[in-house]
This record gives sequence, structure tokens and C-alpha cells, in this order.
Amino acid sequence: MTRTEEREQAFIFVFEKQFNDDVDTDELMSYAYETECFEKSLFSESLTKTVYENLDDIDEVIEKYSIGWKKERLPKVTLAILRLAIAEIMYLDSVPSSVSANEAVELAKKYGASSDASFINGILGSYIRGTENE
Repeated sequence: MTRTEEREQAFIFVFEKQFNDDVDTDELMSYAYETECFEKSLFSESLTKTVYENLDDIDEVIEKYSIGWKKERLPKVTLAILRLAIAEIMYLDSVPSSVSANEAVELAKKYGASSDASFINGILGSYIRGTENE
């Protein structure tokens, strides 16, 4: 499985967890593997867990950079993609920020509405520039 496919799988886990908040992340992934919907991936698991272990900090970044938008008003696809990309940028040093942002835009083009890709690109670009200046 390619890194892009692993990232897409993590996005699906993060997206699905929004509808199954009461289900443990490990249980959610285990069920997906048991039903053979997904291929086991350490990167997907690590990224998904990173999102939910640091959700408050990640959501704080989303709130800060999505000017004029409350997190609760964002489409669930957009929110899942932003959570994934910001988690990757904040906590996975092995992946360049530009790669995370580009992959997030590609996920938005595939799963989101027509304006989601540019919205996500704008937020992630602002966040990356903001962290580079600190």
C-alpha cells in the first residue's frame, strides 16, 4: 500500500469516527480489518490515533485558522481532512508539511465539495506559514 493510500485510509477512519464517537478508535479499526474493508497499515493506525490523542490541540488550530468559520459548521469531510493534515504536520516530523498539505488537498478534491480543496489549502498554508514564523 502506498503512503497516499495509507493516508486515505486514515482519513476514512477519522471521518467515520465522527459518526461513532462512542466507539474506541482501536475497535473501529479492528472492525474494518475484520470485515476486510481495509488493509492493515501501521501508518494509518498511527495517524488516526495521533488525531484522537491530540484532538483538542488540533481543533484549536482549526478554530484559529478557519477565520469566520466555527468548527461545528464545517462539513464533516473538510473537518476530517483538516484534522488529519494538521495532526501529520504537528506530530509526524518524518513527513514534510508541504506533502501533508498537498495530500490533504488531493483528498478534498476526491471526497469534498468543489470549494473544499481551496479552503483546506488556505487554512493549511496559513498554519504552515504561521508555524515557520514562530
